[in-house]
Amino acid sequence: MNVTGAAPLRLVWQHVAKTYGSRPVWQHLAGELQSGEVLVVSGANGTGKSTLLRLFSGLEQPTAGTIRYTCGPQSLTPRAMRPQIGLVAPEMMMYRELTALENLQFVAAARGLARSTAALLEQLAAVGLSGRASEPVANYSSGMLLRLKYALALVHQPAVLLLDEPTAMFDEAGRELVDTIIMAQRQRGLTIVATNDQRELAWGDYVLKVGSAGQ
Repeated sequence: MNVTGAAPLRLVWQHVAKTYGSRPVWQHLAGELQSGEVLVVSGANGTGKSTLLRLFSGLEQPTAGTIRYTCGPQSLTPRAMRPQIGLVAPEMMMYRELTALENLQFVAAARGLARSTAALLEQLAAVGLSGRASEPVANYSSGMLLRLKYALALVHQPAVLLLDEPTAMFDEAGRELVDTIIMAQRQRGLTIVATNDQRELAWGDYVLKVGSAGQ
């Protein structure tokens, strides 16, 4: 799907339900989002926020219902849309024996991107890792690791950015970085944030509360 044209990218989910065995996570979720907008998925731990992001990214399938990305006449499942999705999540893995630059080079190559070393160093500087590119990731603090996750998620300038607990390891400077990233993503596509931090509700044009009555 080419999402760089004039038609806005839209994400539509209808009658979505998810169960694990006999345990329902939620059911009858419905909504839509389009380019330039931000959805915040809010709820206590264990209410299925991360699960919903995995459904939107194509890493899992819903038990019932449909999820589609559309751009003009084109329509794709989340699985087919994955090359255009960037994800930041606690379970996101990196090669700790490699440097930050080497991790970024590996991800860029895996995505088939022709990125110069200078461009990748600029990407690392943009997330606050200037001067730390050649340092093994094993030496990074938790906040630095999260900054690297953002660099990895943004290396392909994704049309869809999914953020799971996006500031869990950040100080105030890190929060300001995420705010800047979300504002920039509004110009490129759509953003979905999963959080139980009430301060982050302000990022959303829409807030979806999961785990409430009727879900």
